Amino acid sequence: MEMRAIFAAELDQMMEKDERVVVIDADLSKANGTLFLRGKYPERAFDVGVAEQNMASIAAGLASYGFVPFITSFCPFATRRICDQLAVSIAYARQNVKIVGSDPGISAELNGGTHMGMEDIAIMRSIPSMVVFEPVDGIQLKKAMPQILKHEGPVYLRLFRKKRPQIFNEDYEFDLFKADVLKEGRDVSIIASGIMVEEALKAHAELKSQGIEAEVINVHTLKPLDSEVILKSVQKTGCAVTAENHNIIGGLRSAVAETISEYFPVPLKSVGVQDVFGEVGRLEELKDIFGLTAETIAVQARKAIAAKNS
Repeated sequence: MEMRAIFAAELDQMMEKDERVVVIDADLSKANGTLFLRGKYPERAFDVGVAEQNMASIAAGLASYGFVPFITSFCPFATRRICDQLAVSIAYARQNVKIVGSDPGISAELNGGTHMGMEDIAIMRSIPSMVVFEPVDGIQLKKAMPQILKHEGPVYLRLFRKKRPQIFNEDYEFDLFKADVLKEGRDVSIIASGIMVEEALKAHAELKSQGIEAEVINVHTLKPLDSEVILKSVQKTGCAVTAENHNIIGGLRSAVAETISEYFPVPLKSVGVQDVFGEVGRLEELKDIFGLTAETIAVQARKAIAAKNS
């Protein structure tokens, strides 16, 4: 299933069981898969039109009355466009609102640079009390939804809309605040999020063929970062590479650098968008253009190991 279909199905189940749950769209309910909810729950599913700031303010008001609103839009419109409302009306006011930004980074594809959220994690990490979560596949998303609902406070869900390769199986035990060690290794830590986890696993296979044992960590929650898992890994490997579908400034690289520089400094290389805007293209083409590939991760892993050994 597409990630948006899984999200909408889980939201449907929540709305059926819990009358506090509300969904608010900003003219993108069809694109984000939530359109059918308006027919099933006409008193708890709304479309405010192209008025994202209003969407966030309405959600804050509903939350103040005990509802749990999920607000949805494309990634830059759910973060960059409504930053003040997120910070003041929701986070500062301690309102229990869940924010869903779809098509993050290069996954906006043909919508181009204006629709590519390359800075959304940086924005959301900077807001006090905000939890930042990015699922790697449909199974993780499905398991995360109940925990996101249960968490008291604002959560940002960075949602890839279309299908993703399966990384986890059905018996996977998910914890919203614990990173996953997917592959154990001793030579270098590859710390990845979102669509870059698949590339990190490919890089692991390439490096293994060269006699390099890489540890691969999936960081699904970028704030609060699971520092314990990160530090345990780099203390063993002595160097690291981050891989993210986001600007290298303010996202996963920054979160990891902040942690290891304070507690256990080691050589750190990064794979991500190099402080530029996005452009029109298909996903695989854009991966090559921006260097978001397994090959780039493997190159940076070898550089990290060389820096460690120098």
